Amino acid sequence: MTVTSANRHGAPTLTTAEEVAREFGESVPLVLDAGACSGAPSTVVDCTELPVVDKHLAEVASSHAGFDLHLRGSATFRPVSPVVFVAVAAGISECELLAADVRSGPLDRELPYPFHPHVTVAHDLPDADMDRAFEALADYECRFTVDSFALFAHDAAQGWFPQREFALART
Repeated sequence: MTVTSANRHGAPTLTTAEEVAREFGESVPLVLDAGACSGAPSTVVDCTELPVVDKHLAEVASSHAGFDLHLRGSATFRPVSPVVFVAVAAGISECELLAADVRSGPLDRELPYPFHPHVTVAHDLPDADMDRAFEALADYECRFTVDSFALFAHDAAQGWFPQREFALART
């Protein structure tokens, strides 16, 4: 079941997957992490809906070819959001198209910010730690081929772990 909010009635809105996992513990065995929200309630997918989600993700994967991704340098969303990330230099449009299709059907939800492909390396840490991450990755560079994506689950004992990998279509 997809619901409009992951917070308990009358409690503050939960804006990250970590907050949802902490609040609900083992009573919610799977949290789909689509990034931090700012003001918009989270989406919870009941495990009874996993076959529908699984089918949807398999269909999305089969309709997208693998692609090359180039990561280069650090960037930040501060002061809007306390995030430092590695920037995507090439493969941006492929990431955007794939993300749009993943977030359709049973995973459709309105995002509080436009989707921006990136790799988060620091989130909601003290400013000195955020600055250190930003500086340490200023010259970072990496190239690889994206040939799959994965569905992850979270529990208090194991943290995040992969449930299933979805291979992208061959080119």
